[in-house]
Amino acid sequence: MLIIMVTWASLVMSRTLHEDSISAKHELWMAQSARTYKNQAEKAMRFKIFKKNFRFIEKFNREGNQTYKLSLNEFADLTDEEFIASHTGYKMPTRNISNQSQSYANNWFGYPDSRRGLPRSIDWRARGAVTPVKNQGSCGCCWIFSAVAAVEGITKIRTGRLISLSEQQVLDCSGSRGCYGGWMDDAFSYIIRSQGLTDERVYPYQRREGYCNWQRGAMKAARIRSYQDVPTSELALRYAVSRQPVSVAIDASSPGFRYYSGGVFAGPCGNNLNHAVTIVGYGSSNEGPYWLIKNSWGQNWGEGGFIRMRRDVGGAGLCGIARKASYPIA
Repeated sequence: MLIIMVTWASLVMSRTLHEDSISAKHELWMAQSARTYKNQAEKAMRFKIFKKNFRFIEKFNREGNQTYKLSLNEFADLTDEEFIASHTGYKMPTRNISNQSQSYANNWFGYPDSRRGLPRSIDWRARGAVTPVKNQGSCGCCWIFSAVAAVEGITKIRTGRLISLSEQQVLDCSGSRGCYGGWMDDAFSYIIRSQGLTDERVYPYQRREGYCNWQRGAMKAARIRSYQDVPTSELALRYAVSRQPVSVAIDASSPGFRYYSGGVFAGPCGNNLNHAVTIVGYGSSNEGPYWLIKNSWGQNWGEGGFIRMRRDVGGAGLCGIARKASYPIA
């Protein structure tokens, strides 16, 4: 009985010490993330969420049998539902909007029947066609960031000028649902209708939708004439990415994706497309072949704001990455 009581007391003390350690980490995380709470009740509630997420990350990394690592980031005190609602935003449109967007689409996509002729790897960052990683904040307009990054890329390729373009212009002026979600083809369609995008310095991002402050005759920094949807095939997607950065939709519901900090992300994840990103290259490493992806969650997430995702897994690709890909044509 004495041995049982000592063992039980030791376990209780160990749990208490671990709880205190997590509490200290939460305090440090709050300071580093500039997070404050309105009262102690909210802090206690957020700490409970933080503790659950911290333990998930700790357990994942301790198992050590994955091709990627996780770490705490600014999303650590959000529930899965809160995070998906506030930091994703890919949504397919109604039929009417889809038909309007389709009128600007190029209906032909050609690609080789084999891998011959495709480069083994490409990184559009190294070719100067990728602007620094941006941060959508809690506005669900990832679809705009995805499309604008693709337009920035093709503008650099075609003109030699890398210009950070205005997401806010699309958010305010496209007549879309803005922070409540959308898809990249609608962003491309707006850019075509408006005859271009202005420089981000002229129309900076505000993390919320506002009144349109841009007129058709205003200064334009970049234009496109159409866009192209990519067939649901990783080979077709690889061909497109070898030519330019490409907008894609993925399932970002996985906590592993949310807390990704490095390596080649290999899931698990589903095919419920809810987030839009931009593929800016592909390659291979010791962890396997990957897509190089620019996200819009800031430079403190992932590998400086980027993620490498497993490539050539078959079907629609990991997390459905090949299901809804498209790119602008300048």
